[in-house]
Amino acid sequence: MGTESANKSESKGRGESGSEGESAGGPAQGAGPAPGTRFDTKIAVLLRDDLETWQRLNVTAFLVSGLGPQVPEVVGEPYEDADGVRYLPMFRQPVLIFEGTKETLKAAHTRALSRALPRALFTRDLFATGNDHDNRAAVRAVPTTDLDLVGLAVYGPRNAVDKTFKGARMHP
Repeated sequence: MGTESANKSESKGRGESGSEGESAGGPAQGAGPAPGTRFDTKIAVLLRDDLETWQRLNVTAFLVSGLGPQVPEVVGEPYEDADGVRYLPMFRQPVLIFEGTKETLKAAHTRALSRALPRALFTRDLFATGNDHDNRAAVRAVPTTDLDLVGLAVYGPRNAVDKTFKGARMHP
């Protein structure tokens, strides 16, 4: 939906994280700037490049699920079709998906922490758990520098997010 088209338009002319030529795109209904308007903020996900397809999808879904409750301004208004059937709101701006090596992810995590950006993480250990309680326990058991990161989502000012994901590539 909006994410896929946003990724395609965002990646034209760029192979790495950056902001030149970006426009909003994606679904927006009554919240934030009008379609085609440039946002001052960015939602971005960085995935490890050695994940299987199902893992990439799963990790992305879990990562972005944490943003709405903690950063309510990223959520737009509910949708409604022509018959009056209502649907849940979605993000008001595109979600950019990047990929990188284990080292790229570790460096991005360090930069996200130093910039105090709102963030969500997914570690390799979480593939072996089946519920929120065990997920949190798995993360809590590992020191920050030893986390085996496979995914990271961040939200913040465009330039801060671009600098945080420096060296990452747009997901193909």
